[in-house]
Amino acid sequence: MAFKTISVKTDGTQQFVDITQQVRHVVRESGVKSGVCWIFIPHTTAAVTINENADPDVRRDILNRLEAAAPSSEKYLHSEGNAHAHIKSSLIGASAAVFVEAGQLVLGTWQSIFLCEFDGPRTRNVMVRISPG
Repeated sequence: MAFKTISVKTDGTQQFVDITQQVRHVVRESGVKSGVCWIFIPHTTAAVTINENADPDVRRDILNRLEAAAPSSEKYLHSEGNAHAHIKSSLIGASAAVFVEAGQLVLGTWQSIFLCEFDGPRTRNVMVRISPG
């Protein structure tokens, strides 16, 4: 079993940051050949997801739909001004799991792992645990 926290600096208010290579590095370092890689983000205004990385329009489309669902400019009861980010984080989720086989992440051809920033720019922590199985 291995555990590591990855630090990711975001540079936009709302963006997807590809963290696949950093997660692959943790898997390689772990030495686990078969198991599960758990990715968790301990923030309430960010999320983690697995989606397509071949066409950047996919990420833009997702961000646009999330913005339509929870507009940044909307009036909310939450007084800090980032309620939209909390809503988007809840819609996407704080964790993802990926199988590990032959010491490699099992991702589809077009899939990548993304940190989803909804209240940046900030420095975010992403926790990665590799469990043999």
